[in-house]
Amino acid sequence: MTETLKPILATIPLFDGMKPEHLELIVGCAANVHFAPGEFAARQGEAADRFFIVRKGRLALQVHGPGRGEVTLLTVGDNEVLGWSWLVPPYKWHFDARALTDTRALALDGRCLRGKFESDHELGYEMMTRFVQLMTQRLEAASLQLIDLYGTNA
Repeated sequence: MTETLKPILATIPLFDGMKPEHLELIVGCAANVHFAPGEFAARQGEAADRFFIVRKGRLALQVHGPGRGEVTLLTVGDNEVLGWSWLVPPYKWHFDARALTDTRALALDGRCLRGKFESDHELGYEMMTRFVQLMTQRLEAASLQLIDLYGTNA
């Protein structure tokens, strides 16, 4: 089954330009998953033992706001990544992740990947660099959302 996922992984922007031998290691940690609309992919406080790459559909990163209910912080769609808590101890989800539509995704096992990073430091560095870029993009987007939300008083 994992052999059939290698060509799919090769099309994902997160892995663009990655060495074939590194992609081969990563594919061993990947599995197809499906979420029905409203189903949780992750819950705040639970073990963050994987991350997701949406193949088709949409996942929302949400937080419960007192008096506001569920607030969506981010929505990811086709070929986008959700989750980096698997990289940072204590490996716990900080938010909920819920399917907004019928969603098919790849789940990549964080423990499996961290083990591969230990044995192949070049792969670990490559993945960390890619995730830092992703985190930077998400933080920049969040700062723009805050500016839109609160505006300026200048």
